[in-house]
Amino acid sequence: MLPTEIPDKGRVLTGLSGFWFARTRELVPNHLLALRADGRSTECRKLEMLPLECVVRGYLAGSGWKDYRATGAVCGHDLPEGLVESAQLPEPIFTPSTKALEGHDENIDRAKAVELVGEERFDEVERISLELYRFASQRASERGILIADTKFELGVDPEGRLVLADEAFTPDSSRFWPADEYEPGRGQPSFDKQYVRDYCETLGWDKTDPGPELPADIVAGTRARYVDAFERVTEIAFDDYLADPEVVLA
Repeated sequence: MLPTEIPDKGRVLTGLSGFWFARTRELVPNHLLALRADGRSTECRKLEMLPLECVVRGYLAGSGWKDYRATGAVCGHDLPEGLVESAQLPEPIFTPSTKALEGHDENIDRAKAVELVGEERFDEVERISLELYRFASQRASERGILIADTKFELGVDPEGRLVLADEAFTPDSSRFWPADEYEPGRGQPSFDKQYVRDYCETLGWDKTDPGPELPADIVAGTRARYVDAFERVTEIAFDDYLADPEVVLA
């Protein structure tokens, strides 16, 4: 954790999640009951959460790129030879991970995921995750953003139905890349916290607490990227959201 706060980051994440929850409820119900007037807090249904991180990848980046270079596969999905960093995959793939109580989540294959949730539930989770990704990535691409990959939290309600929870298609749960700067074969500029990660890499930080304080220009640049992502995806001015958070639900 870094000690420096990014102004309005929580509002961007809440607003974007609300926007997507309102537009994906025909694919899967979600936990959102209401957005509060502060724009950063919500009222939600209580769920029993699945012990999986539901990850979908449309491009080869992050830990997926590392796994591919080592084995030619990602979470049990064999991929074509010769792919480069940031390459678009032939089809999006579902690559679940564990929810680590300490340290980093662990990428797992279908067999290990089935052990955690059962085969029937896993198949339903995979189908819904891929449908959500395809829906959101198409809309985002029309607005100049490539969603390279994304992570969901799914829970189960008292009737046993799967419900989308936590956040959805935000710069923290997804890699957002500017489409007009996309170039396979290298890392991509992004709208997410990668900007902060890249700065921290220049410091030689060993990733132990406490993290480094962020200078004002990095804070301002990070906030600008989050707000830009919000406005591109929603086509709503961020100031309008601050004035009335429910505008994203319309």
